[in-house]
Amino acid sequence: MKIGSNLKALRKRKKLSQEEVAKALSLFRSTYSGYENGVAQPNLENLLNLSDFYQVSTDFLLRENFENYTDSDWKRIEYGNSADVKGQNLRVLASVIDKNNEEVIELIPLKASAGYVSGYADPEYLKVLPTFSLPFLSRQKKYRSFPIQGDSMPPVGEGSYVVGEFIQNWQSVRSGTPCIVVTKEDGIVFKVLNNMLEEAGSFQLCSTNTLYKPYMVHVNSIVEIWRFVNYISPELPDIQMDTNSISQSLKEMQKDIQYIQQKMKF
Repeated sequence: MKIGSNLKALRKRKKLSQEEVAKALSLFRSTYSGYENGVAQPNLENLLNLSDFYQVSTDFLLRENFENYTDSDWKRIEYGNSADVKGQNLRVLASVIDKNNEEVIELIPLKASAGYVSGYADPEYLKVLPTFSLPFLSRQKKYRSFPIQGDSMPPVGEGSYVVGEFIQNWQSVRSGTPCIVVTKEDGIVFKVLNNMLEEAGSFQLCSTNTLYKPYMVHVNSIVEIWRFVNYISPELPDIQMDTNSISQSLKEMQKDIQYIQQKMKF
């Protein structure tokens, strides 16, 4: 438990003296000094007060080692990010395997999507889901398929299913990457992500439909991120032709009409 050295690192980061911290927390300086030096441990009430004062979770305060933190790690703390964005601790990810002991792609039906946020790590929830395989995908990665609702991400339309690759390290997400994001508040959403972890501890979520405005989601609200791989749709996407393509198509049609007219003369 690194609480003493962590308190010292947090205090120095804020450029405060032991006297200033002790006064803010209504403690004797000797009491607070004892916490930093490891000769005493804060009781539950003081532990919660220290957590609030330094704006970190008690879990972070007790388990992390702030002495080795980089500037980017400190920014993550200062923006209130208690999520493990680097994926250094294995994220809980239940999975389904087939009779050959190989992982399959779970398909989340629309009716089951509302319960995904609470059931994503529950084997009982996952084992009743339909599954399938795509032989051209890597066996070294984990995939899952999610339903798409609404018209915010053309050409992927409502009724489609997006296949995503599980992302362990959220810092690896490059801006402009389409992803399925599972959030505590909104559930399953499919958006283009802009990585703003360094600046704001958040991702900006954007739609390909410009009628929908981008919005920010803090990483503490995110449960999972899946990188877009492909999608399955019951409908063909609309094909937008440029001026040259339209002109060429008209010329081909004219040739066909002329050919038919010549044949009809005979």
